[in-house]
Amino acid sequence: MDRYDELRGHITRIEPVDERESTSIRATLDRLTWASDPFDERLNDHHVTASGFVVSSRGVVLHRHRRLGIWVQPGGHVDNGESAEHAALRESTEETGLALAPLVPPLLFHVDVHPGPRGHTHYDLRYVLRAPPLEPSPPEGESPHVYWFSFAGAEERCEPALVPALAKLARWYADHDVPDLAP
Repeated sequence: MDRYDELRGHITRIEPVDERESTSIRATLDRLTWASDPFDERLNDHHVTASGFVVSSRGVVLHRHRRLGIWVQPGGHVDNGESAEHAALRESTEETGLALAPLVPPLLFHVDVHPGPRGHTHYDLRYVLRAPPLEPSPPEGESPHVYWFSFAGAEERCEPALVPALAKLARWYADHDVPDLAP
């Protein structure tokens, strides 16, 4: 058993929302078989990233990506030795200024392969994260455009490829009792 077997198991349990996600799942599983570290952006311009669908009774958080100028969920690169779940939590906390927590057990909800900055390709692992229903307060250096949206509002604002994932998230959230994180 190699160090990515558990992650592969989580990925294969995802019910794809569309053909794009099916293709992304296959590509990400393949990326995990390459010889170089799949998370290290310095070794390869094709690398695994992690992000968070931050949810509360207020809806879902989106931010306007500083480099790309599009509305997406917070996230970023996985640091050396860090798990994807922890990277999603760390990056989302850094970009929103909110105290966040993963579900227990953590829920890998969606996978998407897309172009990233500087000609890189990101194999993004998207986790559901709980938040208190407070206003985001991103620190200096992060995008100041971080807001709560209703699920319908998020679908209207977000980068178009994210719409199916957010629609799936809205259905999932409506069907599960996900308490807000205490402030």
